[in-house]
Amino acid sequence: MAMLIFSRTPTVTDRRHSVSLTPVRSSSPPTVRFSTLNTVASSNGVKTTGAAVIWYKSDLRVDDHPALFAASKHSTVVPLYVFDHRILRDFNEEFFELLLFAVKDLRDSLKDLGSNLMIRFGRTESVIQDLVKEVRAANVYTQEEVEYDSRLVIDKVRENLGDVFFEKDSPKVSLWSTPFYDIENMMDLPLSYDEFQRLKLPVLSPLSAPNLPGVVPDLEWGPLPTLDDLKEFMDESPYKLKDSWSLIKNTSAEYVLQNDRILMSGGVTNGQGSLNSLASQIKKKKLKKSAFITKQGNFVGGGTSDVLNALAAYLKYFEGTARDDWQELHERLRNAEAREGASFGILFGPVLQLGVVSRRRVYNEAIKYEKDRNGGFLSPFGYSCFTIASVADHVCSREWYHILASRSQVDSTERYSTRYWRWKGHLIQYAVMGCEGPAILLVHGFGAFLEHYRDNITDIVEGGSRVWAITLVGFGRSEKPNVVYTELMWAELLRNFIIDVVGEPVHLVGNSFGGYFVSIVAGLWPALAKSVVLLNSAGHYIPGYSSVPPSKERKTTGIAWLGARGLSFYLRLSFRNLVKRCYPTKTDRADKGLLNEMSYDPGVLVVLESIFTFDPSIPLNYLLKGFKGKVLIIQGMKDPISDSKTKVTVVKKHFKEITIKELDAGHCPHDELPEEVNSIIREWVINIESEPEILKQTAKDGSRIAAT
Repeated sequence: MAMLIFSRTPTVTDRRHSVSLTPVRSSSPPTVRFSTLNTVASSNGVKTTGAAVIWYKSDLRVDDHPALFAASKHSTVVPLYVFDHRILRDFNEEFFELLLFAVKDLRDSLKDLGSNLMIRFGRTESVIQDLVKEVRAANVYTQEEVEYDSRLVIDKVRENLGDVFFEKDSPKVSLWSTPFYDIENMMDLPLSYDEFQRLKLPVLSPLSAPNLPGVVPDLEWGPLPTLDDLKEFMDESPYKLKDSWSLIKNTSAEYVLQNDRILMSGGVTNGQGSLNSLASQIKKKKLKKSAFITKQGNFVGGGTSDVLNALAAYLKYFEGTARDDWQELHERLRNAEAREGASFGILFGPVLQLGVVSRRRVYNEAIKYEKDRNGGFLSPFGYSCFTIASVADHVCSREWYHILASRSQVDSTERYSTRYWRWKGHLIQYAVMGCEGPAILLVHGFGAFLEHYRDNITDIVEGGSRVWAITLVGFGRSEKPNVVYTELMWAELLRNFIIDVVGEPVHLVGNSFGGYFVSIVAGLWPALAKSVVLLNSAGHYIPGYSSVPPSKERKTTGIAWLGARGLSFYLRLSFRNLVKRCYPTKTDRADKGLLNEMSYDPGVLVVLESIFTFDPSIPLNYLLKGFKGKVLIIQGMKDPISDSKTKVTVVKKHFKEITIKELDAGHCPHDELPEEVNSIIREWVINIESEPEILKQTAKDGSRIAAT
């Protein structure tokens, strides 16, 4: 469910540093974009003189790889993988293991085609510049990316190649993709998933690996690193987190709450047992041909053929098998079904992220198996078993969100520049604006998205702050994966966003459910928050509350399943009236720009189910007890969703350390009365930021008085 789109601003910040999104230097080489159809056509012909470099990133395969076809027309091809701190900084140890297995298999596959894989460490732009000079490459082929950090690295490569000239021309950077559909102009696609489905675009067939020119003589290809080599390399990373933040990032919300329960009950904890539940399980002997190749064994891994074998086992779950490796995968499938169909994304998500297999190859295999089951036909009534549906739905959903992200990179009509960050394999949309001042994070409520702060970001930035606004996973143009959504999961997303993207403590601002999420972040990881601003927040205030309720196992119930579908139907009929009710003072603010972005993207029903399992049982005053004098409530007193008068009365009577601003507005005061709310937030942040200076000055004055 999305509501509207944000436009662009010329200047933004790159995680911890300010950068401009204006084009790089005019001397940069041209960029060429291509996909499957024109690649195959261009590769059918006479060989081109000159060398080509294929820069691998998240496309670690030779199967269904358009760049290999394009490069195969060159007389010389040099495939390259660079271990770069910037690209690897968010990987954990298990992901490093999966990466190393994939890179090894890629090198072996390229050798089978008569080529090889060059392996280097360092800054990619320097490595590629040196290699291009050495082999006099005319083209550098690399996969187009939507993640902001990866796009920055591509820009640096393009910029560096602008200094390289061969016969008056610079090498070209050719960006390629492996799309599901034959799309000539991304901007021609509708933003509504309903409208997109009506186009009934056929899925393109995957490509087989082409023949490649032989190995270039006298090149140093480089050894494949070990896991210890890679860990040592990452220990030297300038992006390495400080130990305290690394501990915060790797400690789950449930673990923090469990420690609170133990301490309140007079117990003790050694701080280790719950960090890794797998450690307490009896480890089984690893099978010789197991698809789970890492030490922890949480995910399918290996090369392309290994993954396709595991995919076959997954699809044929209901057929039974005598093979030990397939039986193991079937057991993991059962254990990973947190909800129907969730197991595929859990088990295969990382290898899809690494590009060991392409999404359309996976889709093709699923459809081929479906046809085999149905005598060569596809039923118009759905798939014949849940494994086929799980695979097809997962890759089609990922393709849709990748299309949305790709489209946003070329949409010049937007007022703000939106970016994408990847969390647990899922694309998360965010915007950032401002070059200096304290950091502020804006978090929307249920059913909304970052654009709900359409008239807040610029105004707050002009007050001397930097502002980040995020679209939470499950909403807007962020992905909506098939997972169990909980308030703790959303809080962990915000925690990681602050650590990985913002890179410093923030003033947290949250509306509705977003207010409850930011309160959890502040309560469980107070080092990440400077203050908390709640805009008609979900949650309650209970005087005297001093305990943590026991955790609940979240599962999809029949009631939640039916409720989500009933709610979806109701929203389709009544959404416009519901939104207008939330703007009682200025109903015109519920305009077309806000309402027309309502869509029913893949995964929406799964997100709606969370409404029926949402658990705000921990009171806001318990979560925010460590932020005395640093909590601001901005309350629209005409809120049709909650009882504002009762909430304000309770806070005024029992929690005098909390500041309250009452406004003549409804559930979304920041969007209904943006000028007034912006002024309040700007003044609040200035006061909070000035407190340390005031205390410091007071201490100095006290010292002078004592001295006299």
